[in-house]
Amino acid sequence: MLLFLLAYVGGVLTIVSPCILPVLPFVFARAGRPFMTSILPMLVGMAATFAGVATLAAVGGGWAVEANEYGRMAAITLLAVFGLFLLFPSLSERLTRPLVALGARLSQSADRETSRGSAIVGSLILGVATGLLWAPCAGPVLGLILTGAALQGANVGTSVLLLAYALGAATSLMLALLIGGRVFQAMKRSIGAGEWIRRGLGIAVLVAVAAIGLGLDTGFLTQASLASTSVLEQKLIDGLGGRPGQNMAEGGAMKPSTVMPKDAAQSGTMQGGAMQGNPAMQANSPAMMSGNPAAMSGSNAMMLGKPSTSTAEQLPVEETVPSLAGAVEWLNSQPLSMEQLKGKVVLVDFWTYSCINCLRAIPYVRAWAEKYRDQGLVVIGVHAPEFAFEKRIDNVKKAIADLDIGYPVAVDNDYAIWRAFNNQYWPAHYFIDAKGQVRYHHFGEGDYDRSERVIQQLLAEAGKTDVGSDIVAVNAGGAQAASDTADVQSPETYVGYERAQNFIGAGGIVNDEAHAYIEEKPRRNEWGLTGNWTVGAEHAALNTSGGGIYYRFRARDLHLVLGPGADGKPVRFQVTIDGKPPRGDHGMDIDAEGNGTITEQRLYQLVRQNGPVEDHTFEIRFLDAGPEAYAFTFG
Repeated sequence: MLLFLLAYVGGVLTIVSPCILPVLPFVFARAGRPFMTSILPMLVGMAATFAGVATLAAVGGGWAVEANEYGRMAAITLLAVFGLFLLFPSLSERLTRPLVALGARLSQSADRETSRGSAIVGSLILGVATGLLWAPCAGPVLGLILTGAALQGANVGTSVLLLAYALGAATSLMLALLIGGRVFQAMKRSIGAGEWIRRGLGIAVLVAVAAIGLGLDTGFLTQASLASTSVLEQKLIDGLGGRPGQNMAEGGAMKPSTVMPKDAAQSGTMQGGAMQGNPAMQANSPAMMSGNPAAMSGSNAMMLGKPSTSTAEQLPVEETVPSLAGAVEWLNSQPLSMEQLKGKVVLVDFWTYSCINCLRAIPYVRAWAEKYRDQGLVVIGVHAPEFAFEKRIDNVKKAIADLDIGYPVAVDNDYAIWRAFNNQYWPAHYFIDAKGQVRYHHFGEGDYDRSERVIQQLLAEAGKTDVGSDIVAVNAGGAQAASDTADVQSPETYVGYERAQNFIGAGGIVNDEAHAYIEEKPRRNEWGLTGNWTVGAEHAALNTSGGGIYYRFRARDLHLVLGPGADGKPVRFQVTIDGKPPRGDHGMDIDAEGNGTITEQRLYQLVRQNGPVEDHTFEIRFLDAGPEAYAFTFG
C-alpha cells in the first residue's frame, strides 16, 4: 500500500514538471465543460491509456514500441484536427458533416450542446489520444516503477502502480481544470471573449502537437525538468521507506538499473529506497581491468587496523527468505544451496562487472572472504547482469579472473536469486547467520567497518571463539580507488534510448534507425553524438568511422562502457578533454595522447584528473566503424 501511495503522490507532482506542458492545451481545451461528462472521462482515458502503454513498453519488447509509435502518430493527427476545429469553427462545420456521429461530436466547439453519452465517449477518446502522447519526465518514482516492470515482467502490481501514478497526475490536472474552468466561464461571459478563448486554445493545441512531433516533450523538456521534481520525489522515497528487510521493490519496482552511489548507501533496516533518476543505475559502472591486470595490483593490499572497542549491536531477523536456486551456472564452486550452508555465516554480494560501484566494493568483499574463511564465513557473489553482453559466461569468467575473485560466483542471468532476495540494488550485501536467516543488509558502497563488525558478530553467535576484532584496511588502486563524492557532480548516463537522459541534438534521439548527428554545445551533464549512429534501446552503434560522443562532466574519473562491433574487430579511438590530449589526466585505458583500442565489451576508464576537479568537455572519436557505446559512469 505504501508504494501505491508513493506512486500516486509522484504522479501528483508532475503538475510542476515541464514535461506536462505539451499536454496542458489538450486538457484545458475541455475547461468550462461539465465535469462528469467531459473532464472526468478525458482524464480517466488519459490515465488508463498511459498505464497500459507504459506496461506494454516495459514488458512487450520491440513490437510494443512499434505499436505505440503508430498510436502516437494517430493521436497527433487526431489532436491536430481537434486544434484546427477549435481555431476554425467553420472548418469543423464543413468537415464533420459526412463523418459519423462520434467523430462529429468529438470535434464540435466548446459552446455546442451534446448528448450526455456522446460527450462522454468523445471526451474519453480525446483522453486516450492524450494518454498516447503524454511522456512524463522519468524521475525517481516513475523510474522505480518502470524499471521494476522491465525486470519482473507483466503483472497486475506493475499495472496498478502505473495507473496510480497516472491517476495522481490526473488529480492535479483535475484541480487545475476546476480552478481554471471558473476563470474560463467568467471570461466567456464577456462580450466576444468566448470566440477568442477558443481560438487561443486551438493555437495552443497546434503548438503542443508540433512540439510533440518534434520530440521536444522527450528532449528539451526532460532536460529542463531534471531539477524540478526529482529532489521532491527522492525525499518521498527516502521518507516512505519500508519495514526492516523490506525493499521498496514490492509491487514490481525493481530492476538492475539502480546502482547505489557511495553517498546514498543504505544499510540495516532499509532507511529508504534511494534511486537513481534512473532510474538508474546512476548510478552508475567500472573500469574493468581486463587486458590490464597490472591495474589491479594495488587492490590486493590489505593490512589490519586497530581493534574495535564497540559492543555488539542488535541484529533483528529480516523478512527476506534467502534462496540460491536458479543460477544458470556456478563458477569457482559446485552449485550451493542455503540448506548446505546451514551452520555457516554467509555473505551474499550482488554485483555486475560493468558497475563501478561494485568494483570499488569488491576489494573489501575479497578481503573478508580471505580473512574469515577459516572461521566459517562463506562469501557468494551473485552476478546479475545489466547489459546483454554481461550474460555471456566467458565474459563473466574473464572478469572474475581479472578481479582475482576466488570465492563462489552464481551467474544469475535469469534474476532468479535477485528475485528471491527481493533485491533492487548494485552492489547489495546480505549477511546471513548460521541458521540461514538474513540479519543485516547494506546497499551501495561505504560503511565497510560496520559490515565487517556484523561478520564478526555473526561468527561469534555461531560459536566461533577465534574471531579477531581487527578491521581490514584495503588500499585499492586503478578504477577501484574510492572517489570523493563531493567531486562527483555527474550522474551515470545511459546511451541507449530506453534510459537516455540529457541528450542534446536537433530532433533528439532517433530510435533504431541510422541517423547523422551534429555536434552541439553542451552544458554540464549534457551529451551528444556526432556522425552516423544507430541508437538502440540498450546501446548506440557507430555506422561509419569518424563519429564520436561528447559529454560535459564534473568528476575525477570518467568511464564509458564500450564494446567492438558485431564482427568483434578491435576499434581504435582517440580521447580529448576540452579539445586537447588528456596528458596527465588520461585514464588507465588510454595513453597520454588519448589513444586507445576497444578490444572487448567492458567499462573503459578514459579520464582520471590529477589536479582540481572542474567542469570539462570530454570527447571520444572512433577511427573505425562499428563500436557500441552503453553508459557513462563517474568517480
